[in-house]
Amino acid sequence: MKVIKNIKRMALTVAACGAICAFSSCDDMLDLKPSGQITSDQIDEESIENLLAAAYAGLEAHFFGNNEAFSGPSTNWVFDVRSDDAYKGGGGVSMEANIHQLEISNLTSDNVTNLNKWRNNYYAIARVHQAMNAINEAENLDNKESFIGELKVLRAWYYFDLIRIFERIPYITENDDAKTVRYDRFTREEIFDKIKGDLSDAWRDLPETQSDPGRFNKYVAAALMAKVCAFTSDWADVVTYSDYVIGSGQYQLYDNFCDMSKIEFNNQKESIMAIQFSTANNNAHINWSNLLNTTYSEGNLFGSGDDFFLGSQNLVNAFRTDENGLPYLDGTFNDVDVKSNGEYTGNVDPRLDFTVGRIGFPFRGFTYTMGWCRAYDVYGEYSGKKGLIDPTSPDMVQGFPWGASSLNFCLIRYADILLLKAEALIEQNTDLETARQLINDVRNKAKRSIDGTYTPRELNPLLASYKVEPYPETGWTQDYARRAVRMERRLELAMEGNRWFDLVRWGNVVEVMNEYFRTESELRSYYEGATMTNDEIFLAIPLSEVQNSGGLYEPINQ
Repeated sequence: MKVIKNIKRMALTVAACGAICAFSSCDDMLDLKPSGQITSDQIDEESIENLLAAAYAGLEAHFFGNNEAFSGPSTNWVFDVRSDDAYKGGGGVSMEANIHQLEISNLTSDNVTNLNKWRNNYYAIARVHQAMNAINEAENLDNKESFIGELKVLRAWYYFDLIRIFERIPYITENDDAKTVRYDRFTREEIFDKIKGDLSDAWRDLPETQSDPGRFNKYVAAALMAKVCAFTSDWADVVTYSDYVIGSGQYQLYDNFCDMSKIEFNNQKESIMAIQFSTANNNAHINWSNLLNTTYSEGNLFGSGDDFFLGSQNLVNAFRTDENGLPYLDGTFNDVDVKSNGEYTGNVDPRLDFTVGRIGFPFRGFTYTMGWCRAYDVYGEYSGKKGLIDPTSPDMVQGFPWGASSLNFCLIRYADILLLKAEALIEQNTDLETARQLINDVRNKAKRSIDGTYTPRELNPLLASYKVEPYPETGWTQDYARRAVRMERRLELAMEGNRWFDLVRWGNVVEVMNEYFRTESELRSYYEGATMTNDEIFLAIPLSEVQNSGGLYEPINQ
């Protein structure tokens, strides 16, 4: 049986759409018996194929409209904005004010980003459950366990995403009546156990490889398990599952840092778990989550981009390196601003200019100028680069949607797994030398990316002193190694939706953010008076969901 010959097509039949998309409120959003559901006597190979494709398509978070995908994104860029890595950007603080409120840690339960993120994930879970039920009911279906394994990885991802963002969530299975499931039926620890249970099953049942690009295999399950275990500080398991991925031989680091922004490397090299995007079918499956995160671009090289999601000055300063090509791990990295006007003459890690635009520097082979900055007085420069391809490519959409292409978005890439294993070894204080080697593997990729012959051009050694070197063995203690791996994750994975969640799991998010608000307010006046408390780490269950739940999403007096 052919299932999802090419996931990028993601085409749904009318029956599948009726089965999955006919929801309007909390009461019926997660109902497993909506009108139009495919019944057991209607199940055939085509319906199974469509339901699986629909479940994968849930990763796009594009159920209701473009802005819902943008403000409740699968890429989690809005959580980088919650962190010290990024500004909201756009034309000013009043544009997408809901995201601005997250940026300054003014949290309310009626913030539309809460709602969009919540319902995008739960709609996706509903798709997974309908596909599970259809497959379980189907007779004479080959590879049933493998199909269920793929769906369990999807379900694990959606719940992992939710439990990192919301403190308490309802955990609903394919056999539950969603109208009866309370938000506190399971503790956070129990939900993490269920997520791990799904991934353990998937690891057991999935094949090592898949014939179709983008479909999940055994090592996708292992990589996601490593990320989940890191969040719960189960360090021995992080090593175990990272080793499965590393030992598979299926993945390797990119030759050059810019490779992640090239379509020819979709599902290649570092790509482990990726959302599959396409410009086919009238751009129905482009990355709507990044819809407005395209640089303004003088001359409309990327269309009339809205220039949301800019790197912070704090992030840019983190790329400073000393005379030995190493980052400043003593807490002084932010003491000096890396500026584009020639005032800064020190060294920088080349990954800086692969991550954000700087005035006067190359940007996909062109020169980034102040004309590329939509609201320079408010947000400065530093437009994000990673999600944009070379604008001369025939694959890039001309006009709206701005800067769109078939570039996949990696939810998990190989460098992430190498650094997670290194972190686990450091936290266990068991093999610091292997941890150093793993971190240096990632740093050596950055070092070889200085090669000036690589196109499109992103670096200008006449304007910047690029220097990045591996860590030496001398002085490699557990404390120093911990600081090194945490900085390496920030530099390597900047603006890829990881920073906020790393700070949360490290337990220092409040401390880091309050210091960030204090120092960054000298540049960005809208940070003045912003603070964060321990009660503001997780988002609240959306107010409308609480109101429509009939008491399921709020405590009942005993």
